[in-house]
Amino acid sequence: MNPSETGHHRLPTSVEPTHYDLTVCTDLVYAKFDGIVKIDLYVRDKTSDIVFNTKDMQLGSVTVYSDALRTEQHPKSMSFDTDRERGTLSLPTSLPAGSKAQVSISFEGPLTGALMGYYRSVGGADGKEVYSLTQFEPTAARRAFPCWDEPALKATFAVTMISRADTVNLSNMSVESESTYEPGSLDATGAVVWLTKLASPAISGTAAGDKWKITRFQTTPPMSTYLVAYANGRFEHVETTYTTNFALDVKRRVLPIYEKVFNIEYPLPKLDTLVASDYNSGQIGQATECSGLITGRVTAFCLDPRSENLQVKKQIAVTMCHEVAHMWFGDITTMEWWDNLYLNEGRVLLLRIFPEWKMNASFISDSLFRAFSLDAKLSSHPVEVECPDDNMVHGIFDALSYSKAASVLRMLSAYVGEERFLKGVSIYLKRHLFANSTTKDLWDGISDATGLDVSKMMDCWIKQVGFPVVTVTETTNGIHIRQDRFLETGPADELDSQTTWSIPLRLLTVSDKGEVIVDKEILLEQREMIIPLDISKPFKLNAGTVGFYRVLYSTERLITIGAEAAKAASPFSVEDRTGLVYDALALAKAGFLTVSSALSLFEVLREEREYSVLQGILSNLESIRSTWWEHPDISLVSPIVQQLGWDNRKSDSDDDRALRILAIQHAASAEDTSVIRELKARFSRFMETGDDSIIPPDLVGVIYMNAVRCGGRKEWEAVKRIVQKPKNPAYGTSAMIAMGHTSHLELAEETFQCILNESRDQDLIFYLDGLSTNRKTRRFLATAFMRHYDEFAKRLEGNFSMRYLIFRVFQSLSSRRDHQEIANFFKEKDTSKYNMALKQTLDNIAAQAAWVERSTDDLLRWA
Repeated sequence: MNPSETGHHRLPTSVEPTHYDLTVCTDLVYAKFDGIVKIDLYVRDKTSDIVFNTKDMQLGSVTVYSDALRTEQHPKSMSFDTDRERGTLSLPTSLPAGSKAQVSISFEGPLTGALMGYYRSVGGADGKEVYSLTQFEPTAARRAFPCWDEPALKATFAVTMISRADTVNLSNMSVESESTYEPGSLDATGAVVWLTKLASPAISGTAAGDKWKITRFQTTPPMSTYLVAYANGRFEHVETTYTTNFALDVKRRVLPIYEKVFNIEYPLPKLDTLVASDYNSGQIGQATECSGLITGRVTAFCLDPRSENLQVKKQIAVTMCHEVAHMWFGDITTMEWWDNLYLNEGRVLLLRIFPEWKMNASFISDSLFRAFSLDAKLSSHPVEVECPDDNMVHGIFDALSYSKAASVLRMLSAYVGEERFLKGVSIYLKRHLFANSTTKDLWDGISDATGLDVSKMMDCWIKQVGFPVVTVTETTNGIHIRQDRFLETGPADELDSQTTWSIPLRLLTVSDKGEVIVDKEILLEQREMIIPLDISKPFKLNAGTVGFYRVLYSTERLITIGAEAAKAASPFSVEDRTGLVYDALALAKAGFLTVSSALSLFEVLREEREYSVLQGILSNLESIRSTWWEHPDISLVSPIVQQLGWDNRKSDSDDDRALRILAIQHAASAEDTSVIRELKARFSRFMETGDDSIIPPDLVGVIYMNAVRCGGRKEWEAVKRIVQKPKNPAYGTSAMIAMGHTSHLELAEETFQCILNESRDQDLIFYLDGLSTNRKTRRFLATAFMRHYDEFAKRLEGNFSMRYLIFRVFQSLSSRRDHQEIANFFKEKDTSKYNMALKQTLDNIAAQAAWVERSTDDLLRWA
């Protein structure tokens, strides 16, 4: 949407900011901040009203200077629209069109614990060190200073911070100068003079002995307000010059790779990472990509070298690579409005520094099928989705903006070739350096690099809701294929069945000489087509599982492909096999296949040793167990997994470590008695001796969880003590989840009381995750949450975290009764901040209930 086409949810375009001089005084002792911002404006249209964004701040003196009028004037009135989070200055004299002006506004506000805007956190070795930081994405800069808080309204920022002398100030740019504050001193902006009069008592000189300093930062390139960042506290730091930790090393290694791939140098003088004790960027992300200053959770960046956990290590690498890539996608080139959020978030991960992790295969389970899960719901939305208000903006930070967008771009890259795809991306970025872009701009860049009409092919994937299932019917001379919308509740209705996509089919065949051939040119653009093919030889659509669609074969063909995939010299790659496994159960859940057909495929692949394929099989078996949690007569045995022992060896590959974790986790979930016995014994020895060396870091989560599930109060309290004083952040998170896995409802109630009275807001999700995945407590959790709903709503009213809690609390339920009770409960609630998440949650319950009704008899016959 062009800013000139502004609607009621967009700011008027009569004036636009070009530069901010922002001075902020932070008082950690009194938990407040004061400031003054001077904003240079370009007056596009004659106006006597200046409309900007502001929320939860007290504004003080306001002046407006006009270059054309050569006068300074004070507003005759200042009004506020709290619903739209706006302030309006009405001037006595209109500003002429085409002129320049400057508005100066003083402001003050509290440093709250809301995890949005400019807020306070507590950390340090003793857990009592107070510091402050910002979290502005997507619409919270207005909570920290008056501004034009829309991504298209880019400007430069010169940030000055005033703070106690023994603290460190950070911002997007490098420090230009730093000096001790002297009472009565002047600076070019007059900000310090203003602050000595209106800021905290300490800086005014009333607190004897307090010393303050002024830190000025270099001016930024043009950027959006949500990317502005600053922080104040007694921070410790490490630098790549002398010492590194894992996250910092990943950043050091990946930066030059992105510079080469995008053919654009990193534009800023530094790139810091601030690790925060209290941080919440939502369900998907663990960090935020502010230009020059990435901020994120402790668990997003901190790896304990003494207790290195492979899963944590991978997550840190993925998070850091994602945020560094944002320095180009999102920061240099920013989507024009939030409906194009995917242009920031939907990048194909370029994690090329750890080839041993086989990230292409991991992408299928971690991103592709997560997107499928959400996009298969009736409550899904297009990747490019209209955002009429701030509540909607917050709601689209989901698996569609991230994972579906990344998946369809990965599909496009495979279709046109990675080299040409990246050349097109580079063209796109260079055309919009420090500017804004839309979907068309990206397609134009890739079209120029490939000579293809990319828009014609890709708009259906970005602008339409849902994705297709391609049905394969074998004929005498080949295969007949048909596309329809895939829904988790079963075949689409007539309206949905009219939707079509441009589908790269990627047909894999095997020649008479045994050579694997992939035809990348076939594009299914109509409803149906026939492909001549020798079906006596192995074949498969969606080679490499790079397409964003599912493929439905007959049960016989599915098992045939599985048998071929199980051979040592199979033509089907790890990615092919992983896709087969996930497709099979999803198709069974939706009623296109029987569950027994999917289980038959898993049986054929029982000797599989590739991590991503085995993860797919075991996680799908766990999905069945979880859905039929109220059916004790359903018993599934996990496939036999090669035992690699309990402890890591120096000779182990990362695959060995990953398989060991996977085997033990799922054996415990399937209640394998020998595995449970060993898990219990290790935790018991830890409780007796205090020596945790017998608990491998990779198995901390499953050992804690099993100890609480199979134990009583003694084990629960031992895990709670770990929460209170963890060895490292990963251990703390594992312990929070484990506290919810008790088999005793009185301990579940005590866990819930910890949620209400002890948990940090950012950690609520971990406790809830434990209770919701525990089959013995998930209904207790749903009831307790509804009973205490008002407390949660009040506690989280300053941010949008409720939408993540709603899904976690109710996601595991699977009956019509649960669906009705939850729908009835929320009828009288204000759901505006989480309406989309609630619809998705209810759809999830309904789909699981339908699956149970449809497939229980089939599953009982198999079991």
